[in-house]
Parts: sequence; structure tokens; C-alpha cells
Amino acid sequence: MPHFLLRLDPVRPDLPATGPTQAEAEAIVAHLGYVQRLLEQGALLMAGRSQVLEREAFALMLLQADTETQARALMQADPAVAQGVLSGDLHPFQITQWRPLS
Repeated sequence: MPHFLLRLDPVRPDLPATGPTQAEAEAIVAHLGYVQRLLEQGALLMAGRSQVLEREAFALMLLQADTETQARALMQADPAVAQGVLSGDLHPFQITQWRPLS
């Protein structure tokens, strides 16, 4: 099954440093639930975020889907993307090396 790398960036650049508004916090909680469901459904292989609280903050998700259209639909269904808290940048991705966590 094809893989897709999704980079998520805060739409409001100072979000990581200043913290979320109430609406942003609610969208992020919904996002985390959505990410967990993707993991349980097998569409998500990996997710994580950078550990900086500046403008360079971002998150990555490694998705698997039959088509780029399906992967894009997964991205757009993310509550934080749909509500404009995070922006997504999706790329077809080929895994060439993999070492499972121990």
C-alpha cells in the first residue's frame, strides 16, 4: 500500500510559544483523537512533533492509503486542519529503511 508523509504546521505561527486559544485547544484535542483512530484503523504508521516552541514547530504523520486522493481526504478530515488550526502538506513517500522501535 502506498505511503504518504504529512507535515502539519500551526496556521498561527506563535501558537506553540504562546499556547492555544480555547477554540484551538478544542481542535487540537479533537485532532489527537482523530490521530488515535487513524492508528487503530491502520491508516497511520507514525506520528510525532518537533520539540521546539518557536516558529519552526511542526508535526509529521506517516500515512498509508490506496491513493493520494484518499490520503488527502484523511488530511482534510483532521479536525485541526478542517478548523484552520493546522495546515497540512502531503507528499507521496517511499520507505526504504525501517527499524521498528524496541
